Parts: sequence; C-alpha cells; structure tokens
Amino acid sequence: MNYLATALASCAMAAMFTAPALSKEGEPATLDLTSGEVTNGETFKPGQIYNSWGCTGDNKSPELTWSNVPEGTKSFAVTMYDPDAPTGSGWWHWVVIDIPESARELQLDAGSEGGGNLPDGAMMLTNDFGFKGYGGACPPPNSKPHNYEITVYALDIPKIEVKPSASPAMAGYFILQHVLGKAVLTAPTNAR
Repeated sequence: MNYLATALASCAMAAMFTAPALSKEGEPATLDLTSGEVTNGETFKPGQIYNSWGCTGDNKSPELTWSNVPEGTKSFAVTMYDPDAPTGSGWWHWVVIDIPESARELQLDAGSEGGGNLPDGAMMLTNDFGFKGYGGACPPPNSKPHNYEITVYALDIPKIEVKPSASPAMAGYFILQHVLGKAVLTAPTNAR
C-alpha cells in the first residue's frame, strides 16, 4: 500500500471513531424543547423583545427546557439567530456554549449580561449587538417578519475550544462539527 492510500485509510478509521452519532437518516437526533415564553411558530412576547434600537421590550432570554438527549452527549450549546436580518450574514442575538451535560434547562433571563444566571461552566459569546448576553428580537422598521431561531444543540465534546473573544460564527463552526442532536423554536416577529 502506498503512502497516500495508507494516509487515506488512517483518516477514514479516525473518522469512524470521532464522527458524531447521527440518526438513521444521517441527520442529528431531535431533542424535545419547550419554553414558557416561546411557542414555535408564534411571535415573541414583549419580554423577549430588545430594549434599545427603537424597540421597547424587557430583553429577557426565554426559559428553555430540553429532554430526549442523545446518548454520548457531553455538553450543550444554545443560539438565537435571525437569518432574515438585512446584513448578508444574518444576526446572532445570543450564543451560549459549554453548558454542562447535566443541564436540562436555562432559566428565564439566563442571558443577562455577566452570565450570573447560567449553569456553572457555561459561557456566552459577544452577540451582534456587541455585548456578551441575550439581545432580544428587534426587526427593522417596515421589514417583513423575521424568523428568530432558538436552537439547543447536544454536542459530543465537553467544551467548544474557542477564546472568549471568538465570534458567534466561529463558535457555530465548531458546534456544527459536533452535533449529536438539536431542537429549534422559531418565533416569526413583525417589525415595530
């Protein structure tokens, strides 16, 4: 066997032992995700609306509870992303990584600046508003409804190895390499 064939065989073997476990269809397993503040397919309540940039909500991250966790889960990540933001790259409203495997919820307002309401070990990254915390929905005036996606990811690693100054997109890259399961709540919210 030549060097290239040996190297390719080694990579294939490594992939078999490190690839995340997927469902039979090749997709991540589906977690069960519920929230007292967010109902899938319904607009955000005032509590989850931003309180700046012309919006007048309470800017509290929603309580999230998840179950049906896939075997092998070692941590969780939570993101809130607006793919409809007029930026060309969407808008990251909230990113929490390194949530311990034992956690099954984030309490109401876990995304407050400073991270004091997060489970031990969890860390928030800087959102696109420019601070580490939850930045609520705030569609621009005269726009169509924006579909805010809150996603909980079950991951096969205990920590995302990024610096505290990493961008949400960088964390997203590493999250997507290690997904065992996920669940999404989408809240279409109209412009003010």
